[in-house]
Amino acid sequence: MSSPHPHTHLQLHPHYHHPPQSPTQFHLLLPMGEQTISHLVPQSTSTAASYSPPSSSITTTATPNPSTSSSIVPANRSKKRLTQNPSSTSSENYNPKKSRIHPATPLLRPLSTDGEVAAAIRHLRSADSALATVIDSHDPPNFQSFHPPFHCLVRSILYQQLAFKAAASVYSRFLSLCGGEAGVVPAAVLSLSQHQLRQIGVSPRKSSYLHDLARKYHTGILSDESIVSMDDRSLFSMLTMVKGIGAWSVHMFMIFSLHRPDVLPVGDLGVRKGVQILYGLEDVPRPSQMEQLCERWRPYRSVGAWYMWRLIENKSGSGGMVPAGSDVVGGGATVGGLGVTGPQFVDPIQMLPNIG
Repeated sequence: MSSPHPHTHLQLHPHYHHPPQSPTQFHLLLPMGEQTISHLVPQSTSTAASYSPPSSSITTTATPNPSTSSSIVPANRSKKRLTQNPSSTSSENYNPKKSRIHPATPLLRPLSTDGEVAAAIRHLRSADSALATVIDSHDPPNFQSFHPPFHCLVRSILYQQLAFKAAASVYSRFLSLCGGEAGVVPAAVLSLSQHQLRQIGVSPRKSSYLHDLARKYHTGILSDESIVSMDDRSLFSMLTMVKGIGAWSVHMFMIFSLHRPDVLPVGDLGVRKGVQILYGLEDVPRPSQMEQLCERWRPYRSVGAWYMWRLIENKSGSGGMVPAGSDVVGGGATVGGLGVTGPQFVDPIQMLPNIG
């Protein structure tokens, strides 16, 4: 496990606010697996963020993003077959616990920082002409957060493998047990017995996940402050130590809760299918091929991935579908509370975009 980069100095002043949830903040959840394609959230305007991850002192000049019609006409090009070394790209050899993350680097400014999305779009448009067509066909994302990391992670566990109505009901009863949103803290979660959790619809396995997360906070292994300040590699290693949180979940948490700009969810089928369409590939690229294919997107691969979800939405013509619990502002409602404008593919098995 690596530690935060020695040249990264962050002064953390997290300010959390918990606006009341409303039924319009949630949408349909459908169960599926860890590396599956998810559903979509229609786009809308966003609300102001209350929780903002700390940023470094880097400054970037932003320019507005032009947008045009939401329809995309992919360029005519023949299907391409990726050449590969079977020993290095076989899906059997892919281990999400060992996701390829480059050595620790200084934390970049979060995507919720003013002008950072515009800077990302400028870079992606100039670095990838194929992606530029997709960018120009959609309004830009707008990342926001409403809850601290611990609350987000707890909620992601509660929503796993549940349809929306059932998950919303369990979450509401869980908040009551904790005395409201402000009461979702490690000590309160640890104080809840498995019997109490079972009475509100939380399975024994999920109870063990919640207690494991809360225990790691209680013992100081994790904290909101350390999570926000860790580099991507360290954070990935630490969070995958928590029971019930896998590689896909950590990637979604980094993008939609912490707003990390350079996260590539290589195991997300939606992103992989988007890359297949974008580059006219004959086959869906394997997770082990994604790093090379999307290398030009650095250091804004999170935004590149976001546009892959948009590309799939447009291609499938399913703009009315709702992602399973993603924390996005879209279609006139905030889903889950993280607040990211636009549709998302999310995996309700791990439900990390649903962590607001």
